[in-house]
Amino acid sequence: MKSFDFTGKKVLIRVDFNVPQDENLAVTDNTRITAAAPTIKKVLAGGGIPILMSHLGRPGGERVAKMSLNALVGEVEKAVGATVHFAEDCIGQAAESAVSKAQPGEVVLLENLRYYKEETSGDADFAKALSELGDIYLNDAFGTAHRAHASTAIIAQYFSPENKGFGDLMNAEVESISKALGSNRHSTVAIVGGAKVSSKIGVISNMIDNVGTVIIGGGMGFTFVKAMGGAIGTSLVEDDKLDLAKELMQKAKEKGCNLLIPVDTLITKEFADTPAERVCAIGEIPDGYMGLDNGPKSVANAVEALASSKTIIWNGPMGVFEFDHYAGGTKEVAQAVADATANGAFSLIGGGDSVAAVNKFGFTDKVSYISTGGGAMLEFLEGKTLPGVAALR
Repeated sequence: MKSFDFTGKKVLIRVDFNVPQDENLAVTDNTRITAAAPTIKKVLAGGGIPILMSHLGRPGGERVAKMSLNALVGEVEKAVGATVHFAEDCIGQAAESAVSKAQPGEVVLLENLRYYKEETSGDADFAKALSELGDIYLNDAFGTAHRAHASTAIIAQYFSPENKGFGDLMNAEVESISKALGSNRHSTVAIVGGAKVSSKIGVISNMIDNVGTVIIGGGMGFTFVKAMGGAIGTSLVEDDKLDLAKELMQKAKEKGCNLLIPVDTLITKEFADTPAERVCAIGEIPDGYMGLDNGPKSVANAVEALASSKTIIWNGPMGVFEFDHYAGGTKEVAQAVADATANGAFSLIGGGDSVAAVNKFGFTDKVSYISTGGGAMLEFLEGKTLPGVAALR
């Protein structure tokens, strides 16, 4: 993006404005909008006209009124400090008219891309119609970079190499994740948490190949424990993934990766934010009880591993951190990540729950980089090629 001359140019920017809203369509978390603001401001400062395109929700090719990007105009204006004109469509006469009326120093926000099913099917004609709205194309939507959609991957072919590139946010994402994955194996620690092993198989497997220590947290830990013959009561478990858990443990042993599986947990009878009954060895949970957070020994093991790390990759919480009584494990690990970062480690946080936890506990400014892409970061960490990245390389 540094090499572009934006003077008088219409700059088509794929942003990720798929933000949460309340029942009145007011934005409840503007993180994705503020994350894209630096790229938009840079185009404005360079004398260009930013034309923003995004999806919102899953309208499935229908015009769903509550998924209109019109509701975001005020938030975008506030984030970029400029007038934002809304186009009632993302292609065709309405889009062309809005773009032609905009002056340098102003922004155009196109209507929801997913009002057209051609967006998600990666239709070339739809991508071409979008491309005709701009002189330069920037992809700044890392959150959708793992999708081969019209606006993220197909559209790039309609711009010459000198007229397309990453926006600042996309560039920072790719650089940060590449840096984390390319670090010294032995001093790199990956924290992989969350509810299910099945959603993180690829990540765990790729991390075992590439890092010295993998810390397992959250509900997925119980699948590993049951695979080792432990009693887990009514804790969350994927019985169809027990053999897979055994394979991952064997692979870690063969690769010399320290796979840290929880050894204790806080147990309770109900899935509710009520005090835990006690700390229990994770393979000795009585019938009728479930574990909802890593116990003190598990947390201490994680903290010890993080203390000597030089690179940290974190995706997924240690427990049900949304419940205050079961937030301790995740909070202490977040503190350990912050401490390691303060001591010079590079820390990359990604995935909705991890980001939410870091925000909740006030560690946002104490880690190196927070990724805006959940699914995209997961696929990157699995070692997959992202279509939205590949299209611009």
